[in-house]
Amino acid sequence: MMSDTEAVPRTALSQWITQFQWSVTDSLIIAKRHLIRISRIPQTIIFAVIQPIMFTVMFSYVFGGSMNIGDTTDPSAYREFLIPGILAQTVTVAATTACVGIADDMHTGLWDRFRALPMSRGAVLTGCHIANLARTALTLTVLTVVALLIGWRVHTSAAHAMAAFALLLLLGYAFSWVGSLTALCARTPETAGSAGLLWVFPLTFISNAFADSSNMTPWLRHIAEWNPFSATVQATRTLFGNTSLSESTAWPMQHPIQASVFWSLLIILVFRALSVRKYRSEPKM
Repeated sequence: MMSDTEAVPRTALSQWITQFQWSVTDSLIIAKRHLIRISRIPQTIIFAVIQPIMFTVMFSYVFGGSMNIGDTTDPSAYREFLIPGILAQTVTVAATTACVGIADDMHTGLWDRFRALPMSRGAVLTGCHIANLARTALTLTVLTVVALLIGWRVHTSAAHAMAAFALLLLLGYAFSWVGSLTALCARTPETAGSAGLLWVFPLTFISNAFADSSNMTPWLRHIAEWNPFSATVQATRTLFGNTSLSESTAWPMQHPIQASVFWSLLIILVFRALSVRKYRSEPKM
């Protein structure tokens, strides 16, 4: 016969499993709601795809012949260097889209109705980010096709390429939690859109995405090398077999794949906790 001391842990474990299943179910329902909303407003997908395509084409042809990559100004060398950075920027900028969507739901009072329902509090945000991840995956697919059309190539195996895309989506999911905290603090769609750009552009441009960080001022180079965004860019270049110029001794540049996973998981852990806490304490609109 089982003692009382053995029954308590098992009961606590079963309660935790039930709560986890409840949270997953609620998250998927919220994600489905957002995906249906996206399908009814296809303009959101169209404009989400157009912007990275513009960056890809403009950077490739405008700067391609003037950037010195590996002691050559051959545009194809810069294109190899550029595309992983553009892909990483795309998943990061997508976080600002989720940011505006969250602020819009708050502003319209939808979240007040969610709070009145017997549902997991974290599921409201998680479902939104799952839907945003699906939209980001579609955007990455289209952008990859465009990159292949203008001459970019993957020089490794399909497994390495899939691992690179997985790191990109993990980074996008991580920064979507930064976007959710931004939206919860901004509260209105207009403010959320502007506030999101305040951290997206410094994050993406003070990095190794568009230029070799070794040519930067020393203090700026150290920031770029320890930038979580730079780690993912470096990791995807490694996995795609593209041009990589980093000769830095910084740990993230020496171990970019491990650094990319570490930074992304850390960002998720910290900003998910902060976002859920902010959501629970947010007063009704």
